[in-house]
Formats: sequence, structure tokens, C-alpha cells
Amino acid sequence: MTTHVFIVDNNTFKYHLEYMFAGTGAGNNFIDFNSVGTTNLHYATENNLLGMIADISRIRIGDNVVFYLQQDYSKGIYEGKFYGIFRVRSLGFLDNNDGGQFLINELQKSLTFRILIEPLEVYADGVTEWEALDEIKNICSPNQMLWSLIYRKLKGNRGNTMITIYEFERLYQLIREKNYYVPLGGQNFSFDSYSQQIIQIPQSNSYDGRFGSINILPRLLAKYEKGHQFETHLQAYILQNIEQIFNSGFEWIEWIGNEVSCGVGMQRIDIMLSKINGINRVCMPIELKSSEAYLGITHQIQRYVDWIRQYYLPNRQSDLVPVLISRQILDKNSQYFSNLIAEFQNFNAINNINLKYIEFTIENNSINFSKIVY
Repeated sequence: MTTHVFIVDNNTFKYHLEYMFAGTGAGNNFIDFNSVGTTNLHYATENNLLGMIADISRIRIGDNVVFYLQQDYSKGIYEGKFYGIFRVRSLGFLDNNDGGQFLINELQKSLTFRILIEPLEVYADGVTEWEALDEIKNICSPNQMLWSLIYRKLKGNRGNTMITIYEFERLYQLIREKNYYVPLGGQNFSFDSYSQQIIQIPQSNSYDGRFGSINILPRLLAKYEKGHQFETHLQAYILQNIEQIFNSGFEWIEWIGNEVSCGVGMQRIDIMLSKINGINRVCMPIELKSSEAYLGITHQIQRYVDWIRQYYLPNRQSDLVPVLISRQILDKNSQYFSNLIAEFQNFNAINNINLKYIEFTIENNSINFSKIVY
């Protein structure tokens, strides 16, 4: 299962705990493109919101949630801290910023994309950012550090960040050690800002907000019809439907990531999966293109493969199957397509792996995915 780290502040954390939910938002923006093909938003704002939709769409029921309390000197919070552990009990939903958003006055900010959670194993004290990210006690190799969180810190805020299974195992152990292995009892919690601890309370509050479904397909189709790029929309759509798209004989998906940072630069893997098939584990970095695949595209995929082999596989032994998903190339007899396939074959020979090539088509208001055998 995937673990998701949600960013909270001194005020919002209390309400997340008392109402058992987590969420993200982007200022005062209203989502006007849900279930429709048009929007009045600037394209950069739309893509930013689509990134948040993609983030919430990777979450599955039964996943883990950890909260990261942001540093705030004015409130006496001198270090950021990680608190947990909670379990996801709903898929992502929309509570739009239209004047009726649940708890917006109490939160003092808009959290548009939300999930419901429940206690799993809750500890009072949080682990400081220094303890989790900087201290190297018991770290034998750089690849054992919590790079997902380090990259997030380097690249700016992201309200909902996934971490790998082995990163969660380390963070979970740090939280347990911090609390002398004694979790809190009960099911009802709040946050004491003075002690900076999660505390038990006699009774929790009922979450009575709206549960709007998130449907970005009409907007994706509209951009396709106009000849515009829609990679962010495609990422969100695939994350919402990942089990239906990647169901070719694998038993189950144990981990889902998106925008997976793989270096201190800006390289990010669009989607990454860890799948279980019997006793075998498969790591699948997925590169998405709303255009046709182009010559030279394997250079980018090569960076992903190199990073995964150095940083991921030593901690999570897996077969490596990179995937490219792009728009259908109609003329399979063209020299261009032949050159592209030759590039794939050369990539496979160099890396001793097989790049999985999937094309998508859009017709009758639906997206269809087909594996191309070459």
C-alpha cells in the first residue's frame, strides 16, 4: 500500500484529527472544469489544479496517511514534524470552493480535494524533520535516506506527497521509537498546539461535508478535440483507472506514485507502480505523452531507469519494466515508426530489459489503450 504525506499547519491539524479527513487546495480557486469540457481558468492554474487532482487520484482505500506539521516560529513550532499513522477510508472527492465548503471558516483556507481517514496506529509525538531527513544514524547507504521527502523540500511545496514502502517503514519506525513504542488508545483525537502532541478526546466530530465525484474526462476530450496538449489530464485519468488499464495477469498493485522525483533537478517520473505477481515484484516507471512518441524519448526514460537502479531497487528488489504511453501512430509502415522501434530495441539491448509500449486512441468519448508488440 502507498503512504501519503499531507501538509498541515498549527490550525488545520486540529480539524483534520477531530473530523478525520485530509485534504489539499490551491488558494481560492473554484474548479469550474469538473464534468464539463470548458474552463475560465488560466492554463497554468488549470494544470496546477490537475496536478492536485492527480495526487488525490493515486490514493486508494486502505493506504496509509502521515501528517507533516509545518514549521511556524510564530506558533512555537521550531521544526517541522511527522505524525501518524492513519488509514484511508474513502477515495478522493471534491468539496468545491463555492461558499459551501465544509469547515472552510474553521480551517481558514480552502481544501478542495479531500479523503476520509481513520486511526490506524496513532502516536502522540511527531518526529522532527531533522530526525527523519538529516540524521544518518543507522543509515548505511545514501539510497536508504527518505529521498521522496528530501526532494519535496528542495522543489517546493506539494500538499500531498507519496513515499515509497521502504521509506514508510523507516519513518514508521522513527515515530514508534520517538514514542517509546506506545501508541495512543481510543479512536478520537485532536491536536494540542502548546505541547505539539496528538491528544485523545472523549468524542470526535461527524464529517458532514459534500462528497463530489471528480470527473476530468470531458475536459480532457475537449482539449484533445482542439489539438491542445493534455498530459496532466491524462495522468489524472490513468491514476483514477489504473487497475483497469494495467490488469494483464498481475495479481495486484502494491504501490502507486505520480510525479516521482528522481534527482535534485526537475526530473520526475509521471507515474510509477510496484506490482505483485505471485512471488515476483515488478517496478514500472511510466512515461506519459499526449502526443505521438518521438525519436529520442528513451533518453528521458534512461534517466528514470538509472535512478531506480541506484536508489529504489537496492531497497525493494524488483523486476524493472519501463512503460511508455503515447498517442497512436497511424502509419506503422513509415520510416519514422521503424526508427522509433529501432530506438526501443537498442534501449532494451543496452539495459537488458523490455520497454513496454502502449498507444492510446480517443473515440466515442472514451480512451482506449493498446499494447504494441514490436
